[in-house]
Amino acid sequence: MNGDRPTTVFDPGLQHERTALAWERTAIASMVAGVLMARYAAGELHPSMAAIGIAQVVFGAVLLVWSARHYDDLHGPLRAGASPIHPSAARVVGMGAIIFTGAGLVLAVIIVVAA
Repeated sequence: MNGDRPTTVFDPGLQHERTALAWERTAIASMVAGVLMARYAAGELHPSMAAIGIAQVVFGAVLLVWSARHYDDLHGPLRAGASPIHPSAARVVGMGAIIFTGAGLVLAVIIVVAA
């Protein structure tokens, strides 16, 4: 991370900070859901199913680190008037969310059918 963070706010709405917090919340929620999925799958289903939850925890951890680094990287372009849009990140996060939501849905169906 960069130690040269600005000391003044140039956006009174704090959009940059709110967006960074949203990414961090998404990452933490992903990790919590992954831990719960892994714990349940390891105890109630087959331990290999816990790998899906562990993968989701890893995905959330990577997203958390990326969001912290991205927060620092955005200050320069924003102050220069450039666009801070990062479409590839949104695609990766969207695909990750779809994959893990689908895995969670399959796991839920397995649980319901097994009960």
